[in-house]
Amino acid sequence: MLWSLSNERTLPACFARVTKNGVPLTALSVSMLGGVLALFSSVVAPDTVFVALSAISGFAVVAVWLSICASHFVFRRRHLQQGKALSELHYRAPWYPLVPVLGFVLCLVACVGLAFDPAQRIALWCGLPFVALCYGAYFLTQPRNAKQEPEHVAE
Repeated sequence: MLWSLSNERTLPACFARVTKNGVPLTALSVSMLGGVLALFSSVVAPDTVFVALSAISGFAVVAVWLSICASHFVFRRRHLQQGKALSELHYRAPWYPLVPVLGFVLCLVACVGLAFDPAQRIALWCGLPFVALCYGAYFLTQPRNAKQEPEHVAE
């Protein structure tokens, strides 16, 4: 993941370097170090640090699904704004808009529920500012062009 993000110029170029055999050693080493530290925390502080890391990673998953549900609405709206018909879509989500609405609401309920569990609350205190920081960094560093064509098109 670090290598891919670096290749897209979202992370520093040092993570995109590869060995002569094509192995992204720096990216793998940093990822492995993070994994080892997380594993170590499950032994050293299972009731504090490990629970906090688990809560934060759970929040990250829910935040991603919130974004997926929201992007489904944005995609459909922009597709129609471009004068295209829904029948042109190669795949149409069944029961639209029920499924993305239900997914968004359930993910939102899960996030609100974190506020009521003292052991999980750390996920909100760390997760919300981190998500805001990521979105802010993305919008500040990436060029915005409404007419930009997608780089990759599935066939």
